[in-house]
Order: sequence, then C-alpha cells, then structure tokens
Amino acid sequence: MDMRTTRHDATDLALVRAVQDGLPLSPHPYARVAERVGISEAEVLARLRRLSETGDIRRLGVVVRHRELGYCANAMVVWDVPDQQVAEVGRLLGRQPRVNLCYRRPRRLPEWRFNLFCMIHGHARQEVLEHLAELIRSCGLEGLPHQVLFSRRRFKQCGARYGQAAPRKSRRLSATRREMAG
Repeated sequence: MDMRTTRHDATDLALVRAVQDGLPLSPHPYARVAERVGISEAEVLARLRRLSETGDIRRLGVVVRHRELGYCANAMVVWDVPDQQVAEVGRLLGRQPRVNLCYRRPRRLPEWRFNLFCMIHGHARQEVLEHLAELIRSCGLEGLPHQVLFSRRRFKQCGARYGQAAPRKSRRLSATRREMAG
C-alpha cells in the first residue's frame, strides 16, 4: 500500500500505524484504536472498511500465539509429491483439522526434493507424530516420501510496516511467532 498517495490523509496513515502491530487485547479494540488516533470508533470502522474496499488493506485477522496456548511441539512436514498430484494432495491436506497451513514450494534439486509443506502443532512431539500417522492413514498417503522437521527456535513473523507504530498502551495480540526447523 502506498500511503503517500493523495487519496489518503494523515488520519489514514495514523490508523494504519495504529493497527499494523495488532489490535489491543480489549473487549472494544476499535474504541481503543480510536482513542489512540484521536477519532471516533465509528470513524475507525468506516476508514478501515474504505481502506479494505479500495484494496489498500487486504485483511485484518487474528494471529494465535500457539506456544502461549501450550502447543510447543511444532512440525513442518515436507512432502515429495508428484507434480501432477501436488494440487490435489495439497487440497486434501489443507482440509485436515490438524493441519494448520499447507502450501506448495518449488523443488530445489538435487538438494531438496520436497514440494509440499504442511504445519502441525501439538502439545508434545509424540502427539504430533500420532496426528501425522493418522493423517497419512486416513488420506492414503502411505506411499509419499516425507520428512518431519520439528521446530527448535521461534522467530517472530510480522506483516509489512508503514512507518512508526503508535506507542503501545495495552497488551496486544502480537504478530505470529513460529519456530522453524534448523
């Protein structure tokens, strides 16, 4: 989003800065944002709606911090799926309740033959492995080569930043933090 265009005013920019790190953890998050920006809650909602309708904001969403909820065993399962089947297998995996995300990536031959990735979270490694075994059985994926990469560290993920965010005055739902296998 190019907030420097003439269709955006200083209030739009302040609003984007106020929400880019997440909404305040509050029963009335948009009212808290309104206080920070210096406009009414109704105006916050109207401006966000307009920014969304024009495509300047693609979405607002909830980010669950899985570790804080006790999901400390996180595995990226990488699959070597025949190219003509990857879309079908990806849709199948993406519909499974234990799969938190699923996406295709290009192979990097000869070192990396895997082209489909899915994330499974659990409270313990054994739980994740049991979920994976059930997923393989129920989806008929026994013949597909795969590896399970358990996370060792957690890295913060966040969206794009458009200037300095407004000072924090309350706890926020933070950006996604995910461990990746090393």
